[in-house]
Amino acid sequence: MKLNELKLRSFRNYGETAVAFDPGVNLIVGDNAQGKTNLLEAIAYLGSGKSFRTQKTGELVRFGGEFGEIEGKVFSQDREQTLRWVLFPGSRPRQLWRNGAKKKSNRDIAGVLPTVLFCPEDLMILKLGAAQRRRFGDSALCGLRPNYDAALTEYSRILDQKSRILKDHFDHPEVLEILPEYNTRLCQVGALLISYRARFYDSLGKAAAKYHSQFSGGTEEFSLEYKTVSTVSDPFAPVSVLTQNLLDHLDSHHRAELETGQCLTGPHKDDFTVTLSGIDLKAYGSQGQTRTAAISLKLAQRELMAREWGEEPVLLLDDVLSELDSGRQDFVLNQITTGQVFITCCEPGRFTRLGKTIVIQNGNVM
Repeated sequence: MKLNELKLRSFRNYGETAVAFDPGVNLIVGDNAQGKTNLLEAIAYLGSGKSFRTQKTGELVRFGGEFGEIEGKVFSQDREQTLRWVLFPGSRPRQLWRNGAKKKSNRDIAGVLPTVLFCPEDLMILKLGAAQRRRFGDSALCGLRPNYDAALTEYSRILDQKSRILKDHFDHPEVLEILPEYNTRLCQVGALLISYRARFYDSLGKAAAKYHSQFSGGTEEFSLEYKTVSTVSDPFAPVSVLTQNLLDHLDSHHRAELETGQCLTGPHKDDFTVTLSGIDLKAYGSQGQTRTAAISLKLAQRELMAREWGEEPVLLLDDVLSELDSGRQDFVLNQITTGQVFITCCEPGRFTRLGKTIVIQNGNVM
């Protein structure tokens, strides 16, 4: 899939502009605060109806504008297509058109222009706590497996209900009568999550290892390990076995959960770790290694999506060149040879041999 042309009107700091893109690499160059990231945001929004920077649609409309507009010409699903969003600063609902026909929601354009984004905040995936890594994995899996999305929603609902029981039992001990029922259902759904995650992280780690090896010139060996509750010795086991593993773990934490009034164990605390040649990246990785590993994960996510859909999603890389050495910068600019890529960069004089360079100045394409 390819985004051939983008038109913006009163979007962020853009007044009215149109730009044609290369089917390969598009290097977007300009000083800070000129609109480079805004351009990536528009591309991501065009295909998903979601911003990676805000949940408020009104913030996307240029200050003083009556409405904002994003329109794109896309080659996807073996044909030319058009997508168009009209956004409003107040409470008025946004509007969506696909191929000239008005649509009700972003579900009506699923798969037309999927994107994979890497932004500076994603560096923290591998440096901070487990919650950020779970969020990354859950987001990728929900896009690949609708059944996982449904299971995750169900697990969260049951977990919330169990949490209320544990909090209320101090004043109302009788609520504990229904706790075993919630524990059983929580473990059944949790076993599904573990089964999905084990297979996803196995595929993700293998694909990411390939990219990281190319990045590092074969000098670093990337390894990803999925971590779940200690009673699960084999996360690839049948769901019935995983369910019993989770029940056993809950039994060992039963008294502690009652004393603290909290849910202390389960897949909601899962994590994954990344090592480079046996060294824990979170504890000892340099900024360059961490950023390279995070990009490798994003490239791997893109590869898994391409396997699933038969088309390679558009790759959006925001400010990834800083803190990479020259060899790794060259890989990003000139060795990602499949699919369409958009890269923002503040350094003047940068260019790519695989596509085109686009200069942005104060919300204008120069």
